[in-house]
Amino acid sequence: MHLGQTNYKQNHSAVQEFILLGYQAYPALLFTAFLATYTAILLGNGLIVVVTTMDPALRTPMYFFLRSLSGLEMCYTSVTLPKMMANLMSGDHSISLPGCAAQMFFLLFLGATECFLLAVMAYDRYLAICLPLHYMTIMSQRVRVGMVVGSFAVSLPMQLLQIGIIFSLPFCGSNEIDHFFCDIPPVLSLACADLYTNELAVYVENILFVIIPFLLILATYVQITKTILHMPSATGRQKTFSTCSSHLTVVILFYGSAMIVYLRPKTPESVKVNKLLSLLYTIIIPLCNPLIYTLRNREVKTAFRKLLGRKRPLEVVTGMIG
Repeated sequence: MHLGQTNYKQNHSAVQEFILLGYQAYPALLFTAFLATYTAILLGNGLIVVVTTMDPALRTPMYFFLRSLSGLEMCYTSVTLPKMMANLMSGDHSISLPGCAAQMFFLLFLGATECFLLAVMAYDRYLAICLPLHYMTIMSQRVRVGMVVGSFAVSLPMQLLQIGIIFSLPFCGSNEIDHFFCDIPPVLSLACADLYTNELAVYVENILFVIIPFLLILATYVQITKTILHMPSATGRQKTFSTCSSHLTVVILFYGSAMIVYLRPKTPESVKVNKLLSLLYTIIIPLCNPLIYTLRNREVKTAFRKLLGRKRPLEVVTGMIG
């Protein structure tokens, strides 16, 4: 009995780091691709932050939330891509146990915050379209700042609790993670303990942070759709649908991939599918967000042209000073 406990402790303490197996072939090509992608994400989302801050025409609640989302996306991507590039460049695919816990925490914390922030943006669209006369009164600067801060504040303690639950488990077997970074499903699969209670807790928490905000967004868009269909002007309906379609596209991509990864029952094929989908919500969506939100947005495109000097230089200077 005593000998078994000793062996268990030795095995448990032996796992001090994990090996990420998500990428092995073509390291130079992958490093170049990740570097180009990371640069594009920072530039694209950074431009949205700058433009919506500098241009007086974009100092509205909708663009305040878009600016917050873009800043969040830059942080979200920075949790995974720099470490992935460092591992590719050095050839060392290891990550320490504390490093893995920290990476997973920030990934979950920022991801949960984005779930709430996307719901807040849907509520903002609901107020603007369904209650336009009360919109600016309700969505004051104090309220919108409180909503963004609240999205972070609600996510923080729950994700700290989730990380505490996961990394209190013993890891006494293989230390190879078949993934690009430290995520819940592949890390939990390495724990040598009864995972029923832990998986149930993780499952319930993901329902709270994924399903409930998603259902709120759906309910919001049902009301928005009803209001749009009652608009007398076809031009007004088209413009309003165009405004909402970009946000709805991001919602479907982000929540859809998150639901499949965190809420779908485990299958033999789920490991490969989760690896691909994880790239969607950690890299592809942050990369595409600037395009999705600006491609059909005349106000943002006009602000971009002013910032880049394609309109009168005086307007750019005025925007920077104002």
